[in-house]
Amino acid sequence: MVMGSLPEDVDLAVIGAGVGGYIAAIRAAQLGLSVSLVEKNKLGGHCLNYACIPSKTLIHIADTFYSIKHSENFGIKADNATLDAQKMYDWRMGVSKKLEDGVGFLCKSNGVEVVKAEATFLSSNTLQLTNGTSLVFKKAIIATGSTPTTVTGFEFGGNVIDYKDALMLNKIPGSMAIIGAGYVSVEIGTLYAKMGTKVSIIARSDVLSKFDRDAVSLVKKRMEDLGIKIYTGAKPVSHSGNSLTLDNGQTVDAEIIVVAIGLVPFTQGLGLGNTEVSTDDKGFVRVDGTLQTTDPNILAVGDVIGEPMLAHKAMRQGVVAAEVAAGKKSGYDNTVVPAVIFSDPEIAIAGKIEGEGISVKKFPLSALGRAIALNKTAGFVKIAYDSNNIVKGVEIVSDDANAMIAEAVVAIEMGATLEDIADSIHPHPTFSEAVQEAAEAALGRSIHFFYGKSGKQA
Repeated sequence: MVMGSLPEDVDLAVIGAGVGGYIAAIRAAQLGLSVSLVEKNKLGGHCLNYACIPSKTLIHIADTFYSIKHSENFGIKADNATLDAQKMYDWRMGVSKKLEDGVGFLCKSNGVEVVKAEATFLSSNTLQLTNGTSLVFKKAIIATGSTPTTVTGFEFGGNVIDYKDALMLNKIPGSMAIIGAGYVSVEIGTLYAKMGTKVSIIARSDVLSKFDRDAVSLVKKRMEDLGIKIYTGAKPVSHSGNSLTLDNGQTVDAEIIVVAIGLVPFTQGLGLGNTEVSTDDKGFVRVDGTLQTTDPNILAVGDVIGEPMLAHKAMRQGVVAAEVAAGKKSGYDNTVVPAVIFSDPEIAIAGKIEGEGISVKKFPLSALGRAIALNKTAGFVKIAYDSNNIVKGVEIVSDDANAMIAEAVVAIEMGATLEDIADSIHPHPTFSEAVQEAAEAALGRSIHFFYGKSGKQA
């Protein structure tokens, strides 16, 4: 619905229709508020259209293609398998379109008014929209997300692109250089390497420098096995044509250069200076435990309020902010936000796996029936617990880690013990058994892996 030129009054205005924004809008409408959801681009935001969903779609395609071409151990020979890049692109775009349409249907079904426009705060209760309308609200939720960070000398344009454009290519580049070595770089680099691209990653320090090195070592080895060249402790200084030069004088093949060094909050043009909303020194909007900003009429959720900049965090915050806007006693008090890297193998973590008073036990996938059957034994489960055997963290390096970590999240949120996990029957043969096995090992009663006479980790 497009509004006219006269001011419109609503209970709640939500700026940004990414996963945090549209969920907030729908939840608020369910609670009886009149809601306008303002979005300048596509419903679903970055996650559905440019990041989470597209990347996992392409990762699945790349994994399937690679598996078909490398299944000799299973008696499968498919040397002439080919990949149609245009059809791959069409499928990827179709998935996002289907989900975007789904969000539109949900908004309409719940009575959320969707307005295609940009919004600027004129005051703490009025927005000016680029369709010429002013929107008067009782409460507002900022859900504008984030935008890719640039690198001086590697501004976007030509063959220098951001991660979003890297997931919208309708061709398989011959070579790709990725500046940055976080999880986005690892995911993009791995998927293109599996499709035949010569991939180089330029790491200021090392790959996934903020993650557990036990996990990273397995992922890094796999990347190198795929032919990915990792330049550690390196910085890019210039580029020309299909070549990139590093500060050590080395040159890197780069038909495509992807800049993926991080994200910054998107508040450009919001007019926060016309409100009482304050930001920190990095530009993130300040909020309290109820996601209330320093302006009593305005809340904020998702990437725009800071780390961790993850879609599922924004989803939960969208629900909380909507409930607070509706006058409910709600708060963002989750104990743990899980993180998943869709690398090969996947890394998933929930809670803490190190710290004072925390013990850790590790169970290797090399002792797991399912992993052996699928030739996916490079991985493990670490379980961290305190002196009362209460589970404090779980790290999983494995196929299906993205699904397995949910058990850990529930366990930590509920204050579960090692016994709760070890004594719960897990289906066999599955990767999820590795979580149970790790708990069993921590209790000193491991059956399927021998830790030595003392029971210490091998």
